[in-house]
Amino acid sequence: MRPDGRKFNELRPLKITRTYLRNPEGSALIELGGTKVICTASVEDKVPQFLRGLDQGWVTAEYAMLPRSTAVRSQRERNSAKSRSLEIQRLIGRSLRAVTDLKRLGERTIWLDCDVIEADGGTRTAAISGAFVALAEACLFLKERDLITGFPLSDFLAAISVGLLAGNPVLDLAYAEDSAAGVDLNVVMTADGKLVEVQGAAEDKPFSRNELERLLDLATAGITEITACQKSVLGEDLSRLIAAPGGIKDNGSR
Repeated sequence: MRPDGRKFNELRPLKITRTYLRNPEGSALIELGGTKVICTASVEDKVPQFLRGLDQGWVTAEYAMLPRSTAVRSQRERNSAKSRSLEIQRLIGRSLRAVTDLKRLGERTIWLDCDVIEADGGTRTAAISGAFVALAEACLFLKERDLITGFPLSDFLAAISVGLLAGNPVLDLAYAEDSAAGVDLNVVMTADGKLVEVQGAAEDKPFSRNELERLLDLATAGITEITACQKSVLGEDLSRLIAAPGGIKDNGSR
């Protein structure tokens, strides 16, 4: 039995609130058990210097944990992000760019700010799943104002953690499980089952390829649930834009 009584293949209670904040072009609050992350999408009419003149946009992210998002207060990241935060925000940016046709954005940057207000494991994966909803709203904002042609998102995207706990594969690790797991994986995947990134390691002894495949199957089932929630929150019309037949073909802009 897991500490919170869940089955091995059961997500924690999931809730995504769309348009959580008034000012950003896109925003969402994602709640996954005791983990809560506010995700905002801000449109900026310029791109990084290395992209100037290439007629394409950029999607990037910043991530931070508020000082009392955990049981003990942590230092606020004032002057520069900690190495963990830098690694996570790069993961969020890479993941979201994987389903974004940057050419369709024009010379614009969409900033995804992911702020953890309460942490109980899985903050990076929750941030990716919530940031996708905020990004979809920002893309709709641009489309409704005829600032872009077509829709830049080719598929839904979500992420989840899986791991081996006492040798058993489990889905969506809370902090108590994460700290005790023999294997911990973070999986980023599209709604149609394509992998974007898999991060993980054995914390104790090596694990087999068969165990890895079982964990990936478990992650696939969890991500199917999360993308279903995203579709419900974003609504039928916006979901149809994202999941158009065949999606947006890869034109090399990623």
